[in-house]
Amino acid sequence: MAKRIKIECGTVIAFQQGAHRVLQDGVVVLEGEHIVHVGPSFLGDVDEVVDARDMLVTPGFINTHAHLAESPLDKSLVEDVGKRQFYYSGLADMLPARSAAMDEEARRACVDFSMAELIRTGTTTVMEMGGIGDYVVEAAERAGLRAYIANGYRSGRWFTRDGKKVEYAWDDEAGLRGFREAVAFIERVDGRANGRIKGFLSPMQVDTCTEELLRLSRQASDSLGVPLALHVSQSVFEFQEMVRRHGLTPLEWLERIGFLSEWTILGHVIFIAGNSWTNFAGDDLAILARNGASVAHCVWVFARRGLAMESFPRYQAAGVNMCLGTDTCPQSMLEALRWTAVIGKIMARQTEVATAPDVFNAATLNAARMLHRDDLGRIAPGAKADLLFWRQRSLTMTPLRDPIRNLVYNATADDLRHVMVDGRFLMRDGQLLTVDEHAVAARLQEAGERMWARLHLGDWAGRRVEELSPPSFPAYQV
Repeated sequence: MAKRIKIECGTVIAFQQGAHRVLQDGVVVLEGEHIVHVGPSFLGDVDEVVDARDMLVTPGFINTHAHLAESPLDKSLVEDVGKRQFYYSGLADMLPARSAAMDEEARRACVDFSMAELIRTGTTTVMEMGGIGDYVVEAAERAGLRAYIANGYRSGRWFTRDGKKVEYAWDDEAGLRGFREAVAFIERVDGRANGRIKGFLSPMQVDTCTEELLRLSRQASDSLGVPLALHVSQSVFEFQEMVRRHGLTPLEWLERIGFLSEWTILGHVIFIAGNSWTNFAGDDLAILARNGASVAHCVWVFARRGLAMESFPRYQAAGVNMCLGTDTCPQSMLEALRWTAVIGKIMARQTEVATAPDVFNAATLNAARMLHRDDLGRIAPGAKADLLFWRQRSLTMTPLRDPIRNLVYNATADDLRHVMVDGRFLMRDGQLLTVDEHAVAARLQEAGERMWARLHLGDWAGRRVEELSPPSFPAYQV
């Protein structure tokens, strides 16, 4: 028999009648990996009682867009830099240099560091798209996280010869080979760790994949019943390239070739028809809505470059299922919630939109809907016991009237005291139980120093780190 645990809570964000509800002085009862009871009391026998009467208990966050094997090394490198020639995207200029400078040990160091960062900031389910899926599987198993993992593949890559224009190098067979390997990876790992590990498909970018590759991916998604992720409308140069090729927006083309479905999760979708940066007529939001496709909105990777979705509430109003991801550093869903709400209000010039419940739903119920999982993103009988425990009486959370507003607009990672996945504590009293955070941080620092020293080897102009990313202040002279 599974152990039965009763959690006595100060406040619970419980699921009732199809939506989140606030339950004061509630009780959550677990048996093994599942929640079996939520309510104001519980009179049955239990094996253990957890005292969380001074805490807010919420469902864990679902991070729908992550690059665990590289994002931690964005830190202190990509901020405050960008070229107007590429409309401030770093994809064609900075990204190739960084990728070429990273060794395999650096990628593994990034993955291990990511596990600690995700747990500390509230992610209990992560969707990772990268190229070292087997190592991510092992790391997620050790850390105890719930993870959807894809080995990304593509038919081409971006590059620039002169820092003025983006070009594409194509290898169709490599794309097809990557697709076949990605399918085999799913069949090999799906269901590991008591079902916590699952696979999905990720052709990487709309402009680096052939029509054949995307059609095959959609067919495999349908037959396997797995999510299908794709970066779309993430840069102005991508939008312009797709219009040049097809006379269509990226989303118009994806609909024409039959790529979109309710299993589709599209990364970013910032530069669409009607966006001020594209100045191109059309109704891309209607395309998303009528095909049931979801968007993984990663606010910070664009906001730090002066770019923003126009706008989060407009996508919502059009009926698009909006989810949240982190993409870059910090890999904090708490920051994703806050910046999505704030930037959404700024772009809409309206305070009553992009509300705290809007973004909280995006991080929980909306993402669970995209995954076709009615056992995630909620605290209800039958759901997985993926729970976050937040202090209610900290400096940042006091005074507490509306717990979701406090969480979105005021909470910090220090307010997160316990994290549970599948009924198992991964963090308790602010201490990580499954990852040595000091060790992974030290490895990441070493990986960064190796990468910074080699950046010039992969840069089109041979620029060293000081030129690619000048220091904020000059060094102190002795």
